Amino acid sequence: MDAARKSASADASARMDSALNRSMMELLDHVEYRLIAGGEDQEAIYRLRYNSYRRSGMCGPIASGMFEDRWDNLPNAYRFGVYCYDQLVSTLRFHYITSAQPYSPSIDAYPEVLLPRLARGETFIDGTRFAADPASAPSPGVIPFLTLRIAMVASCYFGQDSVLTPVKMEHSAFYVRYFQAVQRTEGKAFPGVLPPLALFEIPAGENMRLTLKRLPFFRSTPLEQRLMFGNPAINRLTPLSIVPTAKFLLAAA
Repeated sequence: MDAARKSASADASARMDSALNRSMMELLDHVEYRLIAGGEDQEAIYRLRYNSYRRSGMCGPIASGMFEDRWDNLPNAYRFGVYCYDQLVSTLRFHYITSAQPYSPSIDAYPEVLLPRLARGETFIDGTRFAADPASAPSPGVIPFLTLRIAMVASCYFGQDSVLTPVKMEHSAFYVRYFQAVQRTEGKAFPGVLPPLALFEIPAGENMRLTLKRLPFFRSTPLEQRLMFGNPAINRLTPLSIVPTAKFLLAAA
């Protein structure tokens, strides 16, 4: 009986993944990622952060109506806006962390976990300041996939040991289900936000390979990877808009 239930659950999960892959591949035709260097796009993502965080209780009132912090302009920082049908729907920031550049909010929040690993030569991508406008979503539930696809592109480019994702515990099931994330800490104070966040880690290597195989809309070409991460986010010469390339890889398969 247990085997039958497990088999039925696996079949249902495969059907859900198949439907998700179809809908996401179609949607990517209308998506672009913008590496934010400054100007109006920068103000737009800071306002989106603030509105999203106020709505969800992540921050208190800020007179400027914009949420920015001291990690935004570090040399290892990459800020992105996700645009669907030419409308900003979400934003995400990454820091690529090495022993030479050990700078990110998660390093400050969880030093006892991360600093010894950096000293051993491990590297990480730290994804923070995920914010979204649900009213702008082209369909229910797609914004997390559109946004976190950036983490998969980054992982293919940098080849780091794992992706760090500090999250509220009520959101953790999503990361475990789709990315096999592993919890590393209990919820604790996190810089810049009000609720406690727990550190989850998404291993790279074989785990990443299997995720890309199961969810091919996360795939990307080397060109897309270079456009996103080949230069620091503060480099204003970096191309502004990047088109997802997963469909080209699927067509070539």
